[in-house]
Amino acid sequence: MKIGEVAKRTGCNIETIRYYERIGVIDAPPRRGPYRDYGPHDTERLRFIRRARELGFSLEEVRALLDLTPGQEVRCDEVQSIAEQHLANIRAKRADLERMENALAKLIEQCGTTSNDRCPVLESLAGEG
Repeated sequence: MKIGEVAKRTGCNIETIRYYERIGVIDAPPRRGPYRDYGPHDTERLRFIRRARELGFSLEEVRALLDLTPGQEVRCDEVQSIAEQHLANIRAKRADLERMENALAKLIEQCGTTSNDRCPVLESLAGEG
């Protein structure tokens, strides 16, 4: 099938598919004349990649997971390790976002409580607060 059909079936943008080919996340399919000729394996792999990216896995992590996919000796403990590390990263990012949210909320609360020539947000960003 042509790249447009693969994009439609997988929910991946055509340029994203080409990018994945360029960086080696997926193999470039054989050509039939001037067109790439994708098969079921390609659509399965692209769906896998899309779902992994939706969960926030980096391309490096996706490559590692693809190396551990069924069809080879399944190493669930290695997959679990990658997923646990990713979850730890998500939790750390969430904690960072909560700290940023709290700090910004406090600065916004101070808006309007100071003289007109002072802005708590700008002062904080400038390192003055």
